[in-house]
Amino acid sequence: MALNKAPAGTGGTLLMLPGDGIGPEVMAVARRAIDWFGARGRFSFEVEEDLVGGASYDAHGAPLTDGTLDKALAADAVLFGAVGGPKWDGLDFSLKPERGLLGLRKEMGLFANLRPASVFPALADASSLKAGLVSGLDIVIVRELTGGVYFGEPRGVEDIGGGERRGVNTLVYTTPEIRRVGRVAFELARKRDGRVCSVDKANVLEATLLWREEMAGLGAEEYPDVALSHMYVDNAAMQLVRDPGQFDVIVTTNMFGDILSDCAAMLTGSLGMLPSASLGAEKDGRTPALYEPVHGSAPDIAGKDLANPLAMVSSVSMMLRYSFGLREDADLLDAAVSGLLSSGLRTADIMQDGKTEVSTGAMADALIGELDRRAARG
Repeated sequence: MALNKAPAGTGGTLLMLPGDGIGPEVMAVARRAIDWFGARGRFSFEVEEDLVGGASYDAHGAPLTDGTLDKALAADAVLFGAVGGPKWDGLDFSLKPERGLLGLRKEMGLFANLRPASVFPALADASSLKAGLVSGLDIVIVRELTGGVYFGEPRGVEDIGGGERRGVNTLVYTTPEIRRVGRVAFELARKRDGRVCSVDKANVLEATLLWREEMAGLGAEEYPDVALSHMYVDNAAMQLVRDPGQFDVIVTTNMFGDILSDCAAMLTGSLGMLPSASLGAEKDGRTPALYEPVHGSAPDIAGKDLANPLAMVSSVSMMLRYSFGLREDADLLDAAVSGLLSSGLRTADIMQDGKTEVSTGAMADALIGELDRRAARG
């Protein structure tokens, strides 16, 4: 799938799913940014909002209703907040808020998750690593999203007698599953530094030995211009905190990508800074897509006006770029976020000595002001 084939245009349909915890708070900031562009005639989306996760369970008894799913399937893009929280911990596994997100990924066919880990110059000192290691960092992790151990069968917990139980999850991949996500990584690398590192555990897990062999074959057959390397997942985790600048595009399995992308998040200073895009297969000129911040629902700070909305704002930027071909608008939004950070504004999660701590709402106000200033300068 070539990411540069997203249809350009000035309109489209957008479904907003704020979800739980801080999801509604950061989604409100995203809506303000989108409305800012709309008020200036740069684009105009038909926007609809619905429930997902715990909020959907409370209202409808299910974390994802058929009606919401139908809206997601019909939309040009879905903007997703976060789901989950201790309020719903006692629910049956099939009814937990997270099943709403997994259901969207499965039914929309969102097999490729793109998680950029970029360090804004103003935040190089906020990383848990030395600034010299992360300054200028710009990597993307491409995570396979609809296969692997999270979806493999058989799965479940069963009684085996004598008061004992057994839990089973199955790691399974096929050639088409591996190659389609590999193409996303290779195509992305062609637009960047031309390097792909495929991460597996081929020395222990046969399913990821197949992964390595198929990635190697795909690279040799279709992408000889892209430098392909392979790395075991344990070494990759170590290298991310030892020398993250060695990577350009990382492509890996569902579970490994889940873990490594959260590790990479801390290189940037905070989970609150990471956006993501989940993409499906292009069909009839349309690519299903869902965009979300990586940070989760953060129930401990929900409703306190403390959440960092910048990962959600950056997710909007990815949406404008990939789903609607609005690259200039995406660049403007990215520049505005960078400008806010350079001015010294910080939410609590990225607060540093000598900077100005602001609330979610104050950061939103500052974002709109920064967009106004940059638009006025032309």
